[in-house]
Amino acid sequence: MPGFESAAEAYDRYAAVYDETNAENNYEMWLGEVLLPELEKHGLRKGWALDVGCGTGRAFEPLLGRGWKVFGCDASAAMLAEAEAKFGSQVGLRTLDARELPALAAEAGAPAAGFDLVLLLNDIINYLTEDGDLERAFAGVKRNLDPDHGLVVFDTNTLSLFRGSFSTGVVHTGEGTEWRGMTEAGEPGTVFEASLEGPGMEPHVHRQRHWTLGEVSEALAVCGLRELATLGQREAPDRVVLTDSPDEEQDHKVIHIAAAA
Repeated sequence: MPGFESAAEAYDRYAAVYDETNAENNYEMWLGEVLLPELEKHGLRKGWALDVGCGTGRAFEPLLGRGWKVFGCDASAAMLAEAEAKFGSQVGLRTLDARELPALAAEAGAPAAGFDLVLLLNDIINYLTEDGDLERAFAGVKRNLDPDHGLVVFDTNTLSLFRGSFSTGVVHTGEGTEWRGMTEAGEPGTVFEASLEGPGMEPHVHRQRHWTLGEVSEALAVCGLRELATLGQREAPDRVVLTDSPDEEQDHKVIHIAAAA
């Protein structure tokens, strides 16, 4: 089993079977039926979306099907190759680290003011593990967000999720794969690791950091973004439920919605 790898290296190893092993992740329900209506409560206007950490493009269909124009970027070239094979010229794609986002509106063909929506979904923030990473990522978001009406939505994993998935002794299996937790501690701010191996992929390690609500809010403010909503997310059969008050022990994720300050 390899030791520390970047998120890009881990997902390069995972890309060929990523969609197959994550088939139960229902983005139409999560993004299309839950998150987009929530964003509309905060004034979301349909137009151009920038999907940061887009992977194989799981979020593209709910957006394209609702009339959005989409540009995606990801640090893993192998994941982007899977997205390109599925969506071709329907979307623009570029290999980029979330911490190094230039202004992309001109390249995408979006309005000069920026994107109407920026997404960093499904653990993107937690894969940023070093001090200063949040500020670097949020500065890039601000650089791409329409200052008048643009919104950014992202999720962060709770301690409950980390303890249930990344702790030593935790093993999840399915379709021949094995996910094995590797981290002893489970305190706020811990960097967690877990290994993944199975058919069609090279064994690899996933490394994520738990970010507290305070750390996220401070990084947003430093970068000129204001948080509009912080919601808890819990899983129920065939759906996810958003709650007004995030709970690190009960929720699996925290959903953050922000805009330019």
